[in-house]
Amino acid sequence: MIRYGRTLAAGALLAAGLAASPAHAAPATTTAACSLRLGSVTTGGDHTVQTITAAPSASARTVGPKDLYPDGQARLPTAVRTSFQPWDGLEQREGLVVLGVRMYATSYFADASGTAVVPRTLKQTLIGGGWDDLHKYVELSHAAPGGIERSNVYSLINQFTDGLIARWTVTPDGWKYYTTFAGFGAVKTMVLIGQGSTYDTFLATTKGGALYTVKVPTGSGKAVVTKVRTSTWQGFETLIAEKCGNYGTLLLGIDKDTGTGYLYAVGHADGAATVIKGLGKVPATFPAADSYFRYYAGGTVLTGA
Repeated sequence: MIRYGRTLAAGALLAAGLAASPAHAAPATTTAACSLRLGSVTTGGDHTVQTITAAPSASARTVGPKDLYPDGQARLPTAVRTSFQPWDGLEQREGLVVLGVRMYATSYFADASGTAVVPRTLKQTLIGGGWDDLHKYVELSHAAPGGIERSNVYSLINQFTDGLIARWTVTPDGWKYYTTFAGFGAVKTMVLIGQGSTYDTFLATTKGGALYTVKVPTGSGKAVVTKVRTSTWQGFETLIAEKCGNYGTLLLGIDKDTGTGYLYAVGHADGAATVIKGLGKVPATFPAADSYFRYYAGGTVLTGA
């Protein structure tokens, strides 16, 4: 169970100069086999699921379970961790979501169809309030890289004339060690691509169209940013990323203005030398009113940076 804490740690300032690491372009055979399991929350409070492959191709969008949340209330869903039980065909799903201005942890078992909640398994636990419209992006990074298990929550906050990335550490006693990293007022959206034992790394787009990596420490230290591309990325309101091969990322960019999505194979992050291959337009429509997230199997560690 995730609980809410208010311990405040000193804020850290934005820095530049991420050390370069070898670029790893995803091999064609690996890229072709890559896919991501896309989810969304609809305005009716339903979950959806759809598989996107690197072809690119898209399965039919399935709606359900329905009515998990009140109509028009759910937004900013995090990635949903899944655990499949082969003996009964059930799948446990766990994630965070904002309802109005309150954050909740949601957990339920989906039946064998994946579209209905097993009776008496739905749990919604209040984390805390204050999640107003200033919060533009939220993600929960739960991983055990190198055998070190940790959970951290991040939020992109538009505060006054600046922008902050906030970070919490989730402990058995609640959310603690609140830290902010300043200097992100130009960021339009973000997505988690790398989970290390002492850091998380995001791809971030700016309102001007640039693409950066942002490496955020899970303990003390400064956030480190590195430019990857200088332009053309401003059209996406949402980015969804999944592991592709040993070091790559399958990246979906969703343009809510047109309801379209485009796929990219992204090599291991290495600043301007990062390999990015456009895979094409996804043959599906992405409703602008939905809030999108990624379903992922428990134990998956993102290694794109």
